[in-house]
Amino acid sequence: MPANIDTLCINTIRTLSMDAVQKANSGHPGTAMALAPPAYTLWRDVLNYDPANPLWPNRDRFVLSIGHASMLLYSLIYLAGVRELRDGKAIDAPSLTIKDIEQFRQLDSRTPGHPEHGHTAGVETTTGPLGQGCGNSVGMAMAEKWLAARFNKPEFKLFDYHVYTFCGDGDNMEGVSSEAASIAGHLKLGNLTWIYDSNRISIEGDTHITFTENVHKRFEAYGWHVLELRDANDTGDFKRLLEEAKAETSRPTLIIVHSIIGWGSPHKAGTADAHGSPLGAEEIRETKKFYGWPEDKSFYVPDGVPEHFQAGIATRGAAASKAWDALFAAYRKEYPELAAQLDTILAGKLPEGWDKDISTFPADAKGIASRASSAKVLNEVAVNFPWMIGGSADLSPSTKTHLTFDGAGDFQPPQWGATYGGRNLHFGVREHVMGSICNGLALAGLRPYCSGFLIFSDYMKPPIRLSALMKLPVLYIFTHDSIGVGEDGPTHQPIEQLAQLRATPGVTLIRPSDANEVAEAWRTLIPLQDRPSVLVLSRQNLPTICRKTYAPASGLAKGAYVLADADGTPDVILMATGSEVGLVVKAYEQLKAEGVKARVVSMPSWDLFEAQPKSYRDSVLPPGITARVAVEQAAQLGWDRYVGLEGATLVMHSFGASAPAEELEVKFGFTVDAVVAEARKQLARKAS
Repeated sequence: MPANIDTLCINTIRTLSMDAVQKANSGHPGTAMALAPPAYTLWRDVLNYDPANPLWPNRDRFVLSIGHASMLLYSLIYLAGVRELRDGKAIDAPSLTIKDIEQFRQLDSRTPGHPEHGHTAGVETTTGPLGQGCGNSVGMAMAEKWLAARFNKPEFKLFDYHVYTFCGDGDNMEGVSSEAASIAGHLKLGNLTWIYDSNRISIEGDTHITFTENVHKRFEAYGWHVLELRDANDTGDFKRLLEEAKAETSRPTLIIVHSIIGWGSPHKAGTADAHGSPLGAEEIRETKKFYGWPEDKSFYVPDGVPEHFQAGIATRGAAASKAWDALFAAYRKEYPELAAQLDTILAGKLPEGWDKDISTFPADAKGIASRASSAKVLNEVAVNFPWMIGGSADLSPSTKTHLTFDGAGDFQPPQWGATYGGRNLHFGVREHVMGSICNGLALAGLRPYCSGFLIFSDYMKPPIRLSALMKLPVLYIFTHDSIGVGEDGPTHQPIEQLAQLRATPGVTLIRPSDANEVAEAWRTLIPLQDRPSVLVLSRQNLPTICRKTYAPASGLAKGAYVLADADGTPDVILMATGSEVGLVVKAYEQLKAEGVKARVVSMPSWDLFEAQPKSYRDSVLPPGITARVAVEQAAQLGWDRYVGLEGATLVMHSFGASAPAEELEVKFGFTVDAVVAEARKQLARKAS
């Protein structure tokens, strides 16, 4: 056995990772073996983190963007003695035990194949899709800058945490990490350090077949401070580089760590064989022999290893979190209002009176685009919601998501003429990382929103999915929601995007039909704090429906509601979302004039509707009424659930075209006459 206790700790991380992957017969041992020395050094000697209080607000954040190396993180969590969380509070029980390590990648285990936030205490964010952790870490660093600008006082430095991210060759190949690095450099995030494992191996082999750029120079061009560690095993030099990175406060730092994947494995080190599969029993025996480890012991943790590990991180972290608590107690006396606001943020609650200024819109046949009514409501909400921050991918003049009230300001470094306390975020043309950053902001307790054209939600599918997986209340605002975009043509006209977003578990999507449904959408979405929301808005004007004649927009909270009805049992049901609701209302009035008993159902949110009791759903869409017509300028997928096998749909069956919106509505059949004709067909079928 190695005599040096640090080496003993490092090899414990390596062997736990090897053994867990071998027992699961699945996983990625090589990166954990290579990065054990820098990971140990960061956690044991540097990271400002209290294992007994994993949610301490000013803790340093550790992000494992190389989520496939999850056993590295699980080993660190176990050895550090991170406490379990229950209802947001640390309890006197470990997050992970050695039995949990042994159950790596098994059903219902606490050690899933990739780290999952909210599943295992000590995991700051869910990672796995490469590059996402890099984007999240930028959001976390931005959150620290914002919190410091808002709450710190000269004598009270409540927030000064640092964000450390382990990333790899795969992360740096992904486009999202380039977007993240670019904006982090622009924002001069000196509280961010990426530790790049340059092992030059990917699944297909040596990265010379795909990845030959000079990463050092690329990051310098982004405006980063770039350092290099020539040997991943040199813990002393790595600690020196971490100190240098922390001292550089005017720009983010990239530490390029040159490592050998599967270090110590006699036949697989430095090869793709060490990347994504178990080493094999005999190779593990030989590797343990190389380490000076008992060859026949699995999941072996030598005496003194957890104690030595915790003597660093736990001792340092406990003192730091205790000092922070004392500082915050003194702060509370000096700045009670700010302290109360911070209490609300940390508790994940909403500010009192956040919705008190939301407008009601008068009936207006000309109407207003839902993106414009949403702009008004967004500002009415945000002015009373001080930690709601957000922006767009260079589209705020179009998406109407700029905060315009006094004091909103722009989030920028002082060098660019603003402050880190601004609430308007400028993401540039970087949709993908915009979503990833918002996830990082939400993980820090802020309430972020981001916006773009609905068609470009295609660029954002990974972070939206991860928002849902982590149950983060990120608000995605997408405008230009249909062929109503008009002249921009099929490249900018969404067709299948609504179906894709509706199909994502845990996402609430609302497509409001007029300004008052927009107002109700905001009232409905903001309290949803366990899921992301998608608000889908129009470019073109939508008539503001007269709520004295038709049902109140408050029905939106139930996902679907009867907007207009017949006297007695209706013969046909017309249903629609968004801009098409106004169309079916006109068709309803024509049918009504002809003596047809029709019902109009506005269906802005399918998932909210499905969450209602069956009795309510049946009252809106009575099973006995099979004559149904659904109208939506989007793909048909999903509408069969509501129209049934015999109902009709007026939807898009192809991509759009470049022309004025009015001409496109005629070309693709979205007219009053077309809706009335389909309703008559349904009535004829019923009568036959």
